[in-house]
This record gives sequence, C-alpha cells and structure tokens, in this order.
Amino acid sequence: MSEERDQTLPRVLIIDDSRMVRASIIRQVRGHFEVREEADGEAGWQTLLVDPTIQAVITDIGMPRLDGYGLLERMRASRLSRINTLPVVVISGDDEPEVRIKAKSAGATDFISKSVSHVELLARLDALTQLARTQRDLEESRTALATASPVDPGSGLATPSYLHFHASQELSAAQRHQGELSVLVIEIDQFDGLVARYGAHVAQLVNRKLSKIMATKLRKEDTVAELAPARFALVLPSTGMTGAAGFALRLRGAIEHIVMTYREERIRIHITVGIATSDGARSPTVSHLIGEAVQRLAQGRSAGGRRIVGDKGEITPDMLAAPHRAPVSIDQLLRDLAGDPRDARVLAQLPDAIRALMPLLELIESRSHSGVPLAKLASYADSEPADTAP
Repeated sequence: MSEERDQTLPRVLIIDDSRMVRASIIRQVRGHFEVREEADGEAGWQTLLVDPTIQAVITDIGMPRLDGYGLLERMRASRLSRINTLPVVVISGDDEPEVRIKAKSAGATDFISKSVSHVELLARLDALTQLARTQRDLEESRTALATASPVDPGSGLATPSYLHFHASQELSAAQRHQGELSVLVIEIDQFDGLVARYGAHVAQLVNRKLSKIMATKLRKEDTVAELAPARFALVLPSTGMTGAAGFALRLRGAIEHIVMTYREERIRIHITVGIATSDGARSPTVSHLIGEAVQRLAQGRSAGGRRIVGDKGEITPDMLAAPHRAPVSIDQLLRDLAGDPRDARVLAQLPDAIRALMPLLELIESRSHSGVPLAKLASYADSEPADTAP
C-alpha cells in the first residue's frame, strides 16, 4: 500500500549543498511529497533533464559548480517546456531584499527562508505543484489538439505528425509505382546568433518570413512542417534528386534576395539544406529519409553553412541542367552591373542571362535585321560554365 501511495505523490527536487538542510526539508515534506535531492546546481540540472516527473524545485542560492541563479537562468532558457515552466522555490538563509529581487529576476516562482515553518512550506509547495499539474495538462491538451489538426496554429504550416502521415502515404504510392519522392530538411544558418544579437522576437520574425516564402514556392501536393525553431522539413512527391536540388537552389535564391531591417541594421537570411530521395530502387521509411536529410544538413553546416547537400555531397548550380537551375534575375544582374561590371557574380551569370534573353533577342533580330550574332551568343552560352557565384 505504501508503495502504491508513493507513486501518486507529487515529486519535488531539493538542491542544496548542505546535507543537513536537505534532510530537514525532507523531514518536513515526507508523506506529502516524493523527494529527489542533489548537492549542487549542475547535478540538479542533469536530474531535471532525465526525470520528467519532477513538478517543483527547491534550490539554495550559494552552491558549488552552478549556483541557484545560474540554475534558474538555465531552466528559464531551456527549450523544453516542462523545464522552462517548472515552479522554482528559492530557499535561502539570506533574507535581504536584494537577494529576493535578484532571484525573482532570474525566474524564481517563490522565495522562502530556511526558517520557514512546516505548515507554510507544505502550503506553498502544494499550491505550486497544483500549478505545475495544470500547466502540464494544458500543454498536453495543446499537443493533442495540434496532433489532431493538420495545421500548426502557430506557424500556419503542416504539423510534424501530419507531414509524417502524408509523406508515408506518398512514399507508399511512389514505391508501388516505381516513382520518386524527396525530403528536404532546411535550417536557417546561425539562428542562435540571430537570437543573441537581435533578441528572440526578431529571430522569430525571420523564422516566420522563411515559413511564408516556402509556402509560396510549394505545389499543392507538397508538404512543409516546422520540426524545430529555424528547422523545416519538406516532402516533394514525384520529385527526384535533380528536381529537389533545383527547388532548393531556387528557394535559396529567393530567400537571399530578402533583406530585413531592424534598428537600421540589415539582416539577410541564409539557409543550409539536406536532401534525401527515394527512387524506387530502395524502400526506406519516412523517418529514414528525414534522418538522411538531417545528416546531410549537418555536413553542410559543418562546411560553413549556405550549402545544399545531396547523396553525392554539395550541389552547386553548375551541376544541374539549365531548366533546374535557379533562374537568373535580369533586374538583379543590371543592378550588379551598375555597381561593378567586372564583378565575378555578373560574369558568372552571363551564360544564363543570354539563355533567358534569347527569345527577346531573336524577336529583335527578326524585326530589325541588324545582324545580332545569335549563333555566336548561343555558342558562348553553351561553352561557358554555368553560374558558380556564391
């Protein structure tokens, strides 16, 4: 009976470098709470990472390795909602107002002295653990709602669960008909740096901007979901490695033309993309394809970012046939030309510019008969390497 009762008790983590203080608190809460204890903030942090059942934390301020302030800052900055919303009670022998203010600023939920009465300690812990349970139930409800809906209410994109479900159906059809399917995993380069430099709200705007751009580039049969902040997965049915690489190049070009301004600073977005493809010759799962794409994304990130990586390594525009390359922007080329006609980017794009303008040049020649050297221009465009400008 006692074991069954203990399993239903709320679990509290006590962190204090004094064994006597920990023992005193345990005696006061025994029978009302299940307790875990650690002797410093670093050990307490590791316990929080591995034990999702903890519903409240009681921590001292002055401790070795990681003090109470450092623990609070680390918890409130965590990407795990079960940790960053966890109630934290700071217990200290120092009852100075500055200590309370600093603890509250670091994210403490409550502050009590080590001389607090048994009744008051239990009352405060009971209130905080009830709050934790309510928050956890709300989070689970939100997760269940998002899982049931195909659209994430925050991003407006597909939910990861729907993307996996839809991709599994498309993959099954591709394997049945010897077709192709590609998965792209896209990540904003240096996103943590954006957060550190401009703040989380600006980084979130960058994230949303990328979401909107991707949504406009997709076909009806394509699906995109946000896997994590700054990381997205795309599923492209009936698309092989070449088509997926062409799409990634066009997407990268569209994104890199966007300039966001914040407090007179210009922010440019760069991305790295990993691509994995099922071509009918093998039968991977959706999870396997996403895993392959993530591995290739990691290769591109390790190489400095701003890379598109497929099954044979980095993919550059010159590796693709002209229809799959990112279309040249004549307007952008003219702007670059006005800046410096010897710019390597301008020279590298000349062959694609000639191909793009050839129908217009042919029309001009048919009307003017001025001797536009169409054959020479076509030969030059075919003989020169394609755009390899960064």
